Amino acid sequence: MRTGRTIQNPASGERIVLLRTGAETGGRLVEFELHLSPGGRVPTGHLHPEQEERFTVLDGRVRFRLGRRSVIAAVGETVTVFPGVPHSFANAGPAPARLLVEARPALHMEELLETAAELGTLPGPVKLALFLKEFEREVRAPILPRLVASAMRPVAWIGSRLGLDATYRHLRDGTRDHKDDHGL
Repeated sequence: MRTGRTIQNPASGERIVLLRTGAETGGRLVEFELHLSPGGRVPTGHLHPEQEERFTVLDGRVRFRLGRRSVIAAVGETVTVFPGVPHSFANAGPAPARLLVEARPALHMEELLETAAELGTLPGPVKLALFLKEFEREVRAPILPRLVASAMRPVAWIGSRLGLDATYRHLRDGTRDHKDDHGL
């Protein structure tokens, strides 16, 4: 990934512009500008088992759900999400919102963002299982994360055996394989 790269997810209303990549920061962090259209939101609640995320609102208002707590952040305010805290967020205003986001450490967050945008909204169970397996250090389901992860492993194994993990392989090795378009 390179600085300035834009990742667009029309399904969720997110546009991401990479400002600093993991490669540029020695893996310490990935930094990006997140644009949320009115009604834009992260596709689903989630948690990051190893990463801290810091969101600074540059324009607009954003509603964060942090565990059971709801917070609305306005321009100039920062919300920090610590590792393991279930969270989601959405544009809380009528105008576009813009945030500066830092994820520490970087891990494979850039590839996760690109893959999530390619998949659009929630994918079918096989692609979801493959996604959770591929990015298990970066993201987990917020409810019973270990149980969900262990239940999804056999599904992900089957998907890999069928070659349905091409969406993730091309991000690692730079190839493009369209065998992943089975609607699973």
